[in-house]
Amino acid sequence: MKPLSEIPFSVLDLAPIAQGSTAADAFRNTVQLARHVEALGYNRFWLAEHHNINGIASSATAVLIGHVAANTRTLRVGSGGVMLPNHAPLIIAEQFGTLESLFPGRIDLGLGRAPGSDGATQRALGRDPRSGMNFPHQLEELRAYFQPAHPTQAVRAIPGEGLNVPIWLLGSSDFSAQLAAELGLPFSFAGHFSPEGMAAMQLYRRRFKPSDVLDKPYSMIGVPVIAADTDEQARRQATTQQQKFLSLVRGHRLQLQPPVDDMSSVWNEWEKAAVQQRLGASIVGGPDTVKRELESLVARTEADEIMIVSDFYDPADRLRSYEIVASLKQAEAPREPRAGTAVAQ
Repeated sequence: MKPLSEIPFSVLDLAPIAQGSTAADAFRNTVQLARHVEALGYNRFWLAEHHNINGIASSATAVLIGHVAANTRTLRVGSGGVMLPNHAPLIIAEQFGTLESLFPGRIDLGLGRAPGSDGATQRALGRDPRSGMNFPHQLEELRAYFQPAHPTQAVRAIPGEGLNVPIWLLGSSDFSAQLAAELGLPFSFAGHFSPEGMAAMQLYRRRFKPSDVLDKPYSMIGVPVIAADTDEQARRQATTQQQKFLSLVRGHRLQLQPPVDDMSSVWNEWEKAAVQQRLGASIVGGPDTVKRELESLVARTEADEIMIVSDFYDPADRLRSYEIVASLKQAEAPREPRAGTAVAQ
């Protein structure tokens, strides 16, 4: 097992809106967090596409990626992910070609095949609800736009063609793991909301085929982490993420709620079990607890990189959590990932 000092740490952010605040506040907090983790030596900062979800402001994902990249200097910034079925591949190629042209060598394109929304919202986006079934074809088309154009090519991505924009496949099941392995692409597993599917990471490694992108598999796992100075403080702060997932279970998404002293008055036993199942990979505690559980996660999954998502009501507590996680590494900055061209940039 690799020590934590050899595992790059990265960040997944959804630009969360806390109760009593606005999307503008969320964007300021996102930039503050990106600058903070850049100074702490984190590797990537990804933003996730969601639509029509109260409490999440990262819907215009490419726009927000550009804003974060413009306010940082060295951090890799990207999507975790863009939901490809919601968009024409040409549009994504042009958007990320633009981002790569503005911030060369710093942009990642993580792709998912879920809608990131409900059926009504997907229809409002103008997308066919069955489009997720065409994901491999859409991916092939998107990748082609980044290749050098042929003289007779009728449709070109300008900017986009000929640019090296690293593409990752994201998923919470076997489908994306197998496709990433078949194409020799890096794979990121959504352990932050689907911990029961972690076998997909081993499937990816077993079936991986070397490509001109990677000569060996490279996987990342998303995990919720709530770190504080003590276990007791972390458990209380974690009630914010528990309330977030409780609102999902109830079918009524809320903005981030303040922590509470006791969740027993907030949920019933069935709801508690449902939330705990969703947060099965969640790591909550003081420095020693978090270090031990991160090491266990790496041992179980053989992840090459860890992407942390943290829901806090108070932005200052979120900043402190990422400080604590960074301090667990025995080196001041992570080593470069030992992987193929697309990942190691």
